[in-house]
Amino acid sequence: MANVKDKVIIVTGGAKHIGQAYAVRLAQEGAKVVVCDVESCEETVGLVTDAGAEALALHADITDEEQTKEMARAAYERFGRIDCIVNNAGIWDGLVSQPVEKIDMNVWDKVFAVNVKGMFLASRAVLPYFRQQGAGKIINIGSSIIFVGAPGLPHYVASKAAVMGLTRSLAKELGQYNITVNTLAPGGTDSGAVIERDSDAPASPARQGKALGRMGVPDDLTGTLVFLCSSDSDFISGQMIVVSGGDYLY
Repeated sequence: MANVKDKVIIVTGGAKHIGQAYAVRLAQEGAKVVVCDVESCEETVGLVTDAGAEALALHADITDEEQTKEMARAAYERFGRIDCIVNNAGIWDGLVSQPVEKIDMNVWDKVFAVNVKGMFLASRAVLPYFRQQGAGKIINIGSSIIFVGAPGLPHYVASKAAVMGLTRSLAKELGQYNITVNTLAPGGTDSGAVIERDSDAPASPARQGKALGRMGVPDDLTGTLVFLCSSDSDFISGQMIVVSGGDYLY
């Protein structure tokens, strides 16, 4: 049985939606949870403490290198170690599906700044602590959408494809320090996040339904996350685990 009791785990983008579900499940399993976001994390911290776990709320913009360093420093000062980081922060909620010609390049740059650069900076910020203790786990949150694409959202899909490239590269480089790096890739999940659709945006092509016949919910993802944060996954690195209810079969 996967065990994360007393592990110190940072969850970025933990203020709401799937990130909140990750934080709460880790708390229920006995982890000490550091919840980071650009939005208020107080609701999540309340749920974590209600689950009987220790929590720390931090405001951190992961696109800012100094803020990621301060995030890691504050987590270490509070708990004396960092065992895992869950790189969940990303831009999805509020994106508008649009034709290629209408996509604002400022939005494109912001998506990549958070979904890729931010993930890299947050990972780099915890490395000194992982090396010092001789172990650590990085769990990057990707998306199974990279296998099929999505009309109107090339910036999001491309950024999530980059996540897997980052995972593989870091896994190869950091394995010598007993640091594992993996991607958890959700399929379509009813998380409360909203994507708008421009009236001119191309429709997504019809595809086969999920093998399990229903839309995923955040709690469908949390068991896999606990496994990746636990010692049961110590010999797994550079991999993507897709949790999609059998939506994408490959």
